[in-house]
Amino acid sequence: MTELPGKSIADRVHGRLAWQLALGAALWGVMASLVYWQQELTLSHYDARGHLVVARRVVDSLTPGWLQVGAVWLPLPHVLNLLPVQVDAWYRTGASGVALSILSIALLVYSTARLVLRQTGAPVAAVLAALVTVTNPNVLYLQSTPMTEPLLLGLLAWALWLVTRAMDLDTPRARLAASVVLAMAVMTRYEAWPFAVAVLAAVPVASWHAGRGWRRGLTAAGAIAMWPVAACLWFFVHSKVTVGSWFVTGGFYVPDPAYQFQPLTVTGAVWWGLRQLGSEALAYALVASVALIGTWWWRHRMPSTAVLALAWLAVGALPWYAFFQGHPFRIRYMVPLVVGSAVVVSLAVGRLPRGRALVAAALLAGIWWTSRPFDRGAAMVLEAQWDRPRSLERRAVTRCLPAPGGDETVMASMGSLAHYMHELSASGFALRDFLHEGNGDLWLQALERPGDYVRWVLVEERAEGGDMLALRAAGDPAFLAGFTRICEGGGVALYGLQ
Repeated sequence: MTELPGKSIADRVHGRLAWQLALGAALWGVMASLVYWQQELTLSHYDARGHLVVARRVVDSLTPGWLQVGAVWLPLPHVLNLLPVQVDAWYRTGASGVALSILSIALLVYSTARLVLRQTGAPVAAVLAALVTVTNPNVLYLQSTPMTEPLLLGLLAWALWLVTRAMDLDTPRARLAASVVLAMAVMTRYEAWPFAVAVLAAVPVASWHAGRGWRRGLTAAGAIAMWPVAACLWFFVHSKVTVGSWFVTGGFYVPDPAYQFQPLTVTGAVWWGLRQLGSEALAYALVASVALIGTWWWRHRMPSTAVLALAWLAVGALPWYAFFQGHPFRIRYMVPLVVGSAVVVSLAVGRLPRGRALVAAALLAGIWWTSRPFDRGAAMVLEAQWDRPRSLERRAVTRCLPAPGGDETVMASMGSLAHYMHELSASGFALRDFLHEGNGDLWLQALERPGDYVRWVLVEERAEGGDMLALRAAGDPAFLAGFTRICEGGGVALYGLQ
């Protein structure tokens, strides 16, 4: 089948529908964010507060500057929020990060609708993709927070749409646009890395399928790969300059033997996570859809570029690899796979010869049966509340801390206590009141003799087996020589120099 013309009347009609769906998603997202704000869940996830801290510390720090962006989390979300988060109200509430998340999900809906409509010409399939995505309680919760998953989802969908469009138009300008957006995605979260490899590998396959030849496809893939590759190389150099390593792969978690080096167990965990986050109906519909799309594509009953959409499933490679290496299980790592499943299933529904509306309605009913919007028992909502009891217990430590804004700097590992540093902003603390890993040589010197640099040390003793300061104190009794344990709460202990 020939792709729909880029400037056809149908394409303009589809463009209007895509904009309408995106606008609806944005309005729905604003309402959802207010619901979760009233439930005090906007910043309940420790990583939500951590991302705000990383963006803020580029300016608010003992050693401000570009190196504060860090080398574990990818930089784009923090760069985009860097200036807005310097406004105290937006930093403490996470408002600017939430706004970015809402816009990102609207971008996801728009780009997915354009893709599905161009591949199938079926409005019901585009509506299905939008509804499955924006009513999923886990996606809905994440887009109501400053987390980075929404930005990733929006950029992945936009990149996929632009790569597909570039294959159709076959112009340098279209390939450049796809390359830039794909580079933005790979600088947002690591799930985009296997996605980028998969979509670039699919470009020459689509070219061959369309009768254009492998060489032409490889040339197009090389042009689209230019900016993503450049972005990754820059990040490796930045990581080396920041932390002394080309790429940080460990040191921030305790390996979980339940998954480490056990491929079958890890595969089962990823499959279970998909079913929990997206529903049984979506998971099994995905299996059937991949089989249908593959068969139809091979028989030339779908556009050649349809194979590009299967790159969405490559996002599952990241959680699989992470768990295989021993990273503790985090169910939110499968959220991009849920959205990818919605896209692939919608493409299959849109290519059905008949009964599309009936199948779409049945799928929605099956998905909504176990995955309702605003479900307080949704996996992501539950994960986001893990730290709530400890947050209440940490108030005892807060009362023991010195008054903020003075000369008494507190040493603390931002890798473990960034969320607590954000909590302390409500008590008047700025990030420059803390000495942490982002302070480079100053931090390294303080690790040798903390008493020469600070009078107070905060230690996370419980989460992930304890932070680096806890491990240092356990291995070297002289590390906290002269310090006295002042108080504790929520797994955090405060030591003061006597």
